[in-house]
Amino acid sequence: MKLRFAPSPTGMLHVGNARQAIANALFARHHKAAFQLRIDDTDTGRSKEAYADAICTDLEWLGIHWDETFRQTERLERYALAIQALKRTGRLYPCFESEQELAQKRELRIKQRKPPLYDRAMLKMTPEQRAQAEANGKVPYWRFRLSDGSKNWIDAVMGQCSVKLTAISDPVLVRADGTVLYTLASVVDDMETGITNIIRGEDHVTNTGVQLDIAEALGAVPNRFAFAHLPLLLDEGGGKLSKRFDALSLKTLRQDGIEAKALVSYLARLGSSDDPEPLDFDPLAQSFDLSHISKSSARFDMRQLLAMNRRVLASTPFSEVQNRMPPGTTEAFWLAIRGNIELFSEAAHWWTITHDDIVPPVQDGEAEFLTRAAALLPPEPWSETTWKDWTAALKADSGRSGKTLFHPLRLALTGEEQGPELRDLLPMIGPDRTRARLLAGS
Repeated sequence: MKLRFAPSPTGMLHVGNARQAIANALFARHHKAAFQLRIDDTDTGRSKEAYADAICTDLEWLGIHWDETFRQTERLERYALAIQALKRTGRLYPCFESEQELAQKRELRIKQRKPPLYDRAMLKMTPEQRAQAEANGKVPYWRFRLSDGSKNWIDAVMGQCSVKLTAISDPVLVRADGTVLYTLASVVDDMETGITNIIRGEDHVTNTGVQLDIAEALGAVPNRFAFAHLPLLLDEGGGKLSKRFDALSLKTLRQDGIEAKALVSYLARLGSSDDPEPLDFDPLAQSFDLSHISKSSARFDMRQLLAMNRRVLASTPFSEVQNRMPPGTTEAFWLAIRGNIELFSEAAHWWTITHDDIVPPVQDGEAEFLTRAAALLPPEPWSETTWKDWTAALKADSGRSGKTLFHPLRLALTGEEQGPELRDLLPMIGPDRTRARLLAGS
């Protein structure tokens, strides 16, 4: 068994790509199968080296590793051989229509209430007509003549799938400049590198039917590949998530403070019957089952991802984040705040609150209470019991309790409405900063 993830280096990886990469990698790990990273860079006009590097960086951040990797531009000779083979059998045929001519044909068929399919007019071209076209300076592009009938398979997610080839236009596989298109290159790669299972998006279902036909034309036996097509991702409101992909690139999520473990845990079980849990890669792989994924589109909800991120951070040991923390950060600080942050980037904010100077808000009507609170501060040294002792004395002195007691203190000491336990933060803030903030807030 062998799987692959085959992104195009024409942009940054987003959550839709990540879901497919994670599904392939988890399935491969579960079945102890080989995993291939293939960079589909045949679109030389849009492919960029920076994107290829970013893809590798993002996958490594997710914890995805591969057994082999290559770029399609390294295999152009193999595609050329496949092209020649299809030409010899008559399955690739030359076409000379311009885009304008094709558009006119489509419009005419629509007016005639016919499906806007390619009419295969070029199949009727005689050798003399072709020679005349080329003599007039026209250079052909090449279409693949699809078989009659349908291509059928049992999909691991979608169940019984059928693609009627007669309802599809013969696809262009070779451009006029001689460059191969993904549709053919992908089939050649999958056949020659031993791919057995292909997990990709639902939007590839029709393409799968076409590629099965191409594979068989190149000598593949029927049912050579096993397929699983993942339903598309929608946003919280049920709209197309693709419109928001720029904001949901893995690079952006990483910079915003989303943890790789949270994103993998969330996407691995999104749209499935399995409850999302913050798990490491191996436990996720052990329980990963394509049959648990719903056929319906899944909704990507940022609130759910943030909730998962919060759960991951709350259980992350200091040793795993120490090199990402501000200089001088202690384990006690991390343990105090980790259960109260949604994004790792918030840690720096709480470090500033506990160890630097802040300007607390002025609280109308609380000057006398805060001044009295400063006067009743316990003597040093301060410990985890200082907060309890101090607030008990304040309660007895002022008669306050509950929110009227604790809220003014939190605002004065942290400038925030809510956050980590002040029992843990107070010793870090220390007597001098605590007294200054109480008096400044009054």
